[in-house]
Amino acid sequence: MLIPSIDLQDGVAVQLVQGERLLFQAPDIEPWIVRFSRFPRVQLIDLDAAMGRGDNAPIVAAICGRLPCRVGGGIRTVERARAVLLSGARAVIASSAFFRDDAVDLAFASSLAEAVGPERIIAAVDSRGGRVAIHGWKTVLPITAVEAVRTLAPFCSEFLYTHIDTEGLMQGTDVDAILSVRDATDRRVTAAGGITTWAEIDRLDAWGVDAVVGMAIYTGQLPLERP
Repeated sequence: MLIPSIDLQDGVAVQLVQGERLLFQAPDIEPWIVRFSRFPRVQLIDLDAAMGRGDNAPIVAAICGRLPCRVGGGIRTVERARAVLLSGARAVIASSAFFRDDAVDLAFASSLAEAVGPERIIAAVDSRGGRVAIHGWKTVLPITAVEAVRTLAPFCSEFLYTHIDTEGLMQGTDVDAILSVRDATDRRVTAAGGITTWAEIDRLDAWGVDAVVGMAIYTGQLPLERP
């Protein structure tokens, strides 16, 4: 299944290459909300909150009122997770907060799951060079994505696996890496990072993996209407 992605920065929708270089900006997000309204799931990431420089809370709440969103960005505390859910998010996506001292932070994972319920938590596990990367993908940990998902499984209902090495490049993704994560857990797995064609989406869907796509949609390389 295709899950369209909306990334917010400074109040507008953007797409970044490798999480750093701005390639696309949409000051008017309304046409995209309309286009995404037929999808059962939409991913909404507040990049400003993720980077610790404010947030786009009013826009997030407005979009959540119109689209079935899973929301990430700056989910570092139970209070923040509750606030995002109260704003209308169907689930929260937490990432860096799940890791501390080069390992999974079991205390935080447990407290978050107890507070909002594992069924409303998506654990984001991002991989660069085969290892988990946090803090905006700048800090690489000594643990693998497979090790991380095996540890985090009791505290979430789904994993969002991003293959950073191919993120934003629109050259395809690493299917073997995605399948290794899928095979390591009985939780739902959604993949991101370079997915560009309907053939890739269908291939992942056949293996029970959903696909988050941003760059290829906004640049027109992936038509939302199937060919």
